[in-house]
Amino acid sequence: MDRKQIEQLFEEVKAGKMTIHQAVEKLRHLPYEQLEFASVDHHRHIRCGFPEVIYCPGKTPGQAAKIFETLAATGNNVMATRAEQAFFEQVQAATSLKLEYEAAARMIVLRQKEVETTKGYIAIVTAGTADMPVAAEAEMTAKMLGQQVKMIHDVGVAGLHRLLNHIPTLQKAAVVIVVAGMEGALASVVGGLVDCPVIAVPTSVGYGASFEGLAALLAMLNSCASGVSVVNIDNGFGAAYSASLINMKINGK
Repeated sequence: MDRKQIEQLFEEVKAGKMTIHQAVEKLRHLPYEQLEFASVDHHRHIRCGFPEVIYCPGKTPGQAAKIFETLAATGNNVMATRAEQAFFEQVQAATSLKLEYEAAARMIVLRQKEVETTKGYIAIVTAGTADMPVAAEAEMTAKMLGQQVKMIHDVGVAGLHRLLNHIPTLQKAAVVIVVAGMEGALASVVGGLVDCPVIAVPTSVGYGASFEGLAALLAMLNSCASGVSVVNIDNGFGAAYSASLINMKINGK
């Protein structure tokens, strides 16, 4: 239940369309609902601006399905991250909800209502094609959170001239997410070209000495571009969540 739904609930009580007892029944699961294996946070949308998101690794398909159903009961959209195709199929078999699988992003989504779109847009930039799975997670997350997204692919520092044609798009963005593996240098380059926040996502793309993204992570943390902040390795979801919060504060809805 989000802020608008609660305000509507109070308006219906005030107008006599709903009894106090009925309103209490609707609110009784706030701030969270206790399941046998999870404490589902229905209050998060009100506190943080977005509903709780399901992280699939470590959960059984049955557990994920039950959490989906519990979150879906509020009427909000629901998404789950890091889900493989087989896991999605098992979750779908365990529930009557009409779930969708976004293969590129490895996400399961439930769309129940139209999301009001925030003004302004988030630009997502990848250094190479191999970084696209992480960028896809960021893109789907941002769109589910009501953001406009512009994607720019394969413009890493090995061919920096490819980035130059996209500078106007980058400079008009509210936030830029840079997704890069190998040496992770693209985040510093972009950070030196724009006047908006840059969120860098190191990926686990690269040969042995990249240490599965650690080299890119350290390079991004040591960026000489002052406007660059960094999330964890392969964390496209976290970058998009932060970027969405920033854009909402800047541009509102």
